[in-house]
Amino acid sequence: MRHTAFRHLTAAILLAMTATAPAMAQSPVTDPGSVTNPGVQAAPQPVTGEALPAAEDAATEETAAEEDAAMAATLPHDLSPIGMFMAADIVVKAVMTGLALASIATWTVWLVKSLELAAARRRVRRDLAMLDEARSLAEAVTGMDGQRGPAAALVRAAVAETRITREVTAGRPPASGAGLESRVASRLARIEARAGRMIARGTGILATIGSTAPFVGLFGTVWGIMNSFIGISESQTTNLAVVAPGIAEALLATAIGLVAAIPAVIIYNIFARAITGYRAELADASAAVARLVSRDLDRGGIAVVPAQTIGG
Repeated sequence: MRHTAFRHLTAAILLAMTATAPAMAQSPVTDPGSVTNPGVQAAPQPVTGEALPAAEDAATEETAAEEDAAMAATLPHDLSPIGMFMAADIVVKAVMTGLALASIATWTVWLVKSLELAAARRRVRRDLAMLDEARSLAEAVTGMDGQRGPAAALVRAAVAETRITREVTAGRPPASGAGLESRVASRLARIEARAGRMIARGTGILATIGSTAPFVGLFGTVWGIMNSFIGISESQTTNLAVVAPGIAEALLATAIGLVAAIPAVIIYNIFARAITGYRAELADASAAVARLVSRDLDRGGIAVVPAQTIGG
């Protein structure tokens, strides 16, 4: 009996194991180290938390690529001075144009006044040498026959004053030559001052450009940087590449202002020294004419000199 019951129990266990074996073969393998059945298709696995950062990185890279493409389409490709000028705001363009014209005016004044000063100083030195060699006013008139310039005007003024004096005194020699000398000196001083003003014409432009050009350029820079910050606010980005071209254009205005101002100041100082030297030489010529008048008075009178002898 016992052996019969044991055989029945064993048969029931084997039958149960045979029934459960196919179900176990069809179930998914959860153990990563176990070998799966190649003939059975694995069930889809759910998305885990490790795949989310990779997806976010891909989206971020795609967004950055789109932003770079948009910036490449909006940024200027020519950052040369001409390209920055063409891409600048209308106010900055006006400032740059005005400063460029001021620089052209500076070099034009330099060229014209250099030639004028060189010719004027060469002429007054030649006339001064002749006046120093003359022994009377009549001899000076003969030496400057047909010549023009400040020195000739000085001699002509002295001759005119002596002629008026002889007409007033009816040909009689004056009791004292002090009055004639003071009147001649007055005429000479006015001619000397007028010649100094004539030679200094145009240098005021240099002083104006030298003192105002840096501030005009700074105005263009401030305006351009203000527009750049407005662009930052509108685009809502702090990327320096977006605003760098506008800032470069603004700084170009200051650079042009300095290019216009620095030569103007240097050239003005050079001309100021040259004009001072010219006025000193003109003063020497005036003193030489006054000495000739004084010598003629010491000799007892001044010879009558025709008015048309000296060129106008």
